Amino acid sequence: QAERGDFRHYIIPLLHTLMYTLIKAPCISDELCSRVYDFCKKLLTLPKPFCTIGLDYAIRLKMERMAPGTLYQRMVISEQSLKSDPYPYQEKIFIFADPELLSKAICNALVTDMEAAQVSQSPRSCMCYVIIHAMQAALGEGCDVSGLKRSLQDMPTSDVEHWFRQVVAAVECAGQEVSTDRSQHAERLEKIYHAVLRTLQAASLFPPGDASSGGLQGTPLPNPNISFHLWTEDNQLWKELVLFIRPLSQSCEPNCLSQDLDNFEIQDIISDCECCEQTRFSVLSTDSGIERDLPAAGEEPLAPCGTETEQSRLQRKGGIKKKQSPLESVAFLQPGCNSPGAKSPAKPQRRLGIPVEPAAPLQRLHTARIVLLGDDRILGRLAQAYHSLRKREARRVFLTPRLNLQFYYIPVTTGQPNTLAVVDHAAAGQEELCEVAGYLGRADPWYESNINTLCHMIPKLATMPSSPSKHLVTDLFITDVIAYYVRMGIQPVCFQVYAVKIFFNDPAQEPTEDVFLTELRTHVQESISHRELNMTKKKMTLDGPGIDLTVTYRKVVVSDRAKELAMSLRSTGLVMKAIPADEAEDLVCLNVNITEIVRINNLSGRSFSAVANRLKTRNIKIRSTEQRPFTVCLDKDSRRVYRNVISVEVSPCLEPSYCLQKTRTMKFSLHETDVGLVKYMPKSLLLPINTFAGIIQ
Repeated sequence: QAERGDFRHYIIPLLHTLMYTLIKAPCISDELCSRVYDFCKKLLTLPKPFCTIGLDYAIRLKMERMAPGTLYQRMVISEQSLKSDPYPYQEKIFIFADPELLSKAICNALVTDMEAAQVSQSPRSCMCYVIIHAMQAALGEGCDVSGLKRSLQDMPTSDVEHWFRQVVAAVECAGQEVSTDRSQHAERLEKIYHAVLRTLQAASLFPPGDASSGGLQGTPLPNPNISFHLWTEDNQLWKELVLFIRPLSQSCEPNCLSQDLDNFEIQDIISDCECCEQTRFSVLSTDSGIERDLPAAGEEPLAPCGTETEQSRLQRKGGIKKKQSPLESVAFLQPGCNSPGAKSPAKPQRRLGIPVEPAAPLQRLHTARIVLLGDDRILGRLAQAYHSLRKREARRVFLTPRLNLQFYYIPVTTGQPNTLAVVDHAAAGQEELCEVAGYLGRADPWYESNINTLCHMIPKLATMPSSPSKHLVTDLFITDVIAYYVRMGIQPVCFQVYAVKIFFNDPAQEPTEDVFLTELRTHVQESISHRELNMTKKKMTLDGPGIDLTVTYRKVVVSDRAKELAMSLRSTGLVMKAIPADEAEDLVCLNVNITEIVRINNLSGRSFSAVANRLKTRNIKIRSTEQRPFTVCLDKDSRRVYRNVISVEVSPCLEPSYCLQKTRTMKFSLHETDVGLVKYMPKSLLLPINTFAGIIQ
């Protein structure tokens, strides 16, 4: 109906709801699955994001038609981290909240809600859910759900694991084989189904012949694995991701996993696992490196007899391994290594006729879904942490080839924020703290309806009185909404991260570099000494309030040509906004509002008026010409205020791996433009935040 009536803005929400229902439904007819599949293929003719979402769901539905129950099975296995060789993927949801921005009552309510969601779940129950759902999806009405549940309930855990592996292997095999149809898949699962029921009959717990199916029954979709974290350390996000990946190193000794992560670096991950390798020795090599010096095929090399002598030629003794610099290694371009956290084996000896086998690239078996709770200030911290993470990965890659990183944002504001979190600028008044959420809501109506409504709802739920009986099942509303958002929010909206270089009034103080996501605000700093105060009063009497600034910026034009402009003015402060007020505007653009002080001479005397000076730019430099300092506040957070600032330079933040590769390329090239591999690398650092539809134009 939405397609026929040309109500395109309803298509994506309805399609998400339909797909979520199809995943959880016990059995879907092939006719219905075919209709939805054909509709998704029609979306390929529409612009983004319709074609992107249509293609993703069409691929899923094609797999579901060949092997019913695949989507449910894969979702449960990955979210619950169930051990499965045919599908070894794992997912985890990390919820980060800033304790300075959210009250203790809100944090406690969130923790209570998530703990209650995990009480009734166990790996055994999740495996039973997968078995029951797969049987119903394949056999339909022919599945005796009640008997199957009783049989699984009375089984030992080892037997449940056995049948779980059998079902997963059958479903995954059917999904990967092109020639397999639904009937062949149903036959495979029917054999497993009868084998499971025979164990019940053999134990005389359920007499044969008395089974009555009773129709299809819904199988619960377990809540995903969620962990709640109070963001108290700057590198806490990095630590949690490393701990999520680190258990893959099964070969390491226990003492390798128990080290303190306070001084954790990527180089430590590689070096710590050296304890699992044997000690290596080396001797001086006699290989000249010339192929003609090698012995002919079938001819033994001229060497003294004896096993010890032959072994010594293949060993290295007393060698010192030189640690390469990041610029020489360019490790961020490496496809991977043989095992997570372990060094690659020694290079094979060069011999004729023996090809060197390339190392198998790593697979991204882990998915970390980071959910941020708060306002724009916690997104500013996320931009800092993400930039730091990318810098680590540029120096030496570890997480990138192993981890799929997804970001989600749920706005939460309180009526009375903490005094520490209030931005220190009286002239701006009450600042809007959810600009990113407002932009996402305007771009994606389904995000506005489902996520932005939680902004004031979560604080209200936290203040509601608890249930008088602890035994009553609580309504896991927050957990359900987060699970729906994380499962169906697959379209990212990428925000440009901006780099700022701050110069201070004291020449002995080194400049500082930082990043921001939403806003940079400057304000005139009050004078401290009496001499400066007297000079400031005289200056204000003559020229008015504020300070003299020199602004140099690159104007944004339609042709995207660089146009450098400069101006001098007197100002009391300025605000740089990175989030546009309209979703149709360019995200890679700064809206700068400068409060300019204009002197007016009239018959009554001299007066001053404030004029708003607006400009659009991507690169801007601001400097105080009279050496009077000002303050800089980033992302509306008073904890990120810089004082005694004399100059700032703002530009789009570059991807650290791009900078590293370009620096290396410039050593061997005289061209200033991007050449070689640099041309194909992402240049700007973008922070992707997932929504349901992305930006709908």
